[in-house]
Amino acid sequence: MSSSEEANSGTTAVREGYAFNEGSLACWMAENILDFSGPLKVEQFKGGQSNPTYKLITPDRSYVLRRKPPGPVLKGAHAVEREARVIAALGKTGFPVAHVYGLCTDDGIIGSWFYVMEMVEGRNFWDATFPGVPREDRPSYFEAMNQTIAQLHSIDPAGIGLGDYGRPGNYFDRQIARWSKQYLEDQDAGRDPGMDRLIAWLPTAIPAGDETAIVHGDYRCDNMIFHPSEPRVLAVLDWELSTLGHPLADFANHAMMYRMPPDIVAGLAGADLADLNIPNEDAYRAAYARNAGRAPISDRDYAFFIAFGFFRMAAIFHGIKGRAIRGTAASAHAMERANKLPKLISLAVESMEACK
Repeated sequence: MSSSEEANSGTTAVREGYAFNEGSLACWMAENILDFSGPLKVEQFKGGQSNPTYKLITPDRSYVLRRKPPGPVLKGAHAVEREARVIAALGKTGFPVAHVYGLCTDDGIIGSWFYVMEMVEGRNFWDATFPGVPREDRPSYFEAMNQTIAQLHSIDPAGIGLGDYGRPGNYFDRQIARWSKQYLEDQDAGRDPGMDRLIAWLPTAIPAGDETAIVHGDYRCDNMIFHPSEPRVLAVLDWELSTLGHPLADFANHAMMYRMPPDIVAGLAGADLADLNIPNEDAYRAAYARNAGRAPISDRDYAFFIAFGFFRMAAIFHGIKGRAIRGTAASAHAMERANKLPKLISLAVESMEACK
């Protein structure tokens, strides 16, 4: 087991500061979830989700609870009600998500809003090389990921009641402005010449054409549950960053795994893809176009989408750096993550240069 997998997989006792009244939750579940029967045991997942996530164990079955963090939160952040809404809507289409049993918007039950969903049993991979999967089977796992994100982008938001789930159109203009503003306002984290170049260039280079789809925003192998023995996605997890956006931005954010150092998030940079029998980036990009039923993505446009994706992630890490400097970061590993910022900026600049 890799160090990342060991640190993030499985459950532990509920961490200090994250406990709640388990009896109150059990009463709510008895009133709101069909066939619920106690007694109830609560454990906390190790993974570093910003919305604390718990395993609820009963004699008959296990559930998953995701909640807003205890205490004050920023307006619009940790919107578990949005997660529950998109998961429930997608589930009705047959898209692979966990079943949502109920949403609670009463702070009086456990101290913050939460929802309870199905516990999907299967395999979770924290390493994008898919260790433990037979070499001959790896292409099928990558095809399953590819088909699933293409399926997501093919769903009509309005047709499943999500027409107002985000602002349609001008996705890149709005996102570039949002992350540029956050970067420029956080003076504690400092300035970087590469970020300044990206902020000046990105608005001038947006590809022609506009599209709107449901986007996941953080689609990675570690955010999905695979069948225990088959190359099949059973559930896509962690919809906190989902919205209406440009499908090619969402795909490129996923395909960044090919350039991503594995010590940042699950990435394939430096891996011998041929030896591992993993399709290369060009083949994976072509497979998405085929699965989505769209024209191939041009080299120039793809370079922009990748540059934008790394810029967005760099802006997020820049914010983490600022919070770490101010002593307000939630994670003890915040500065360690902030130290990855120069690499993310260099990857964004590299794609920007390829786009010119």
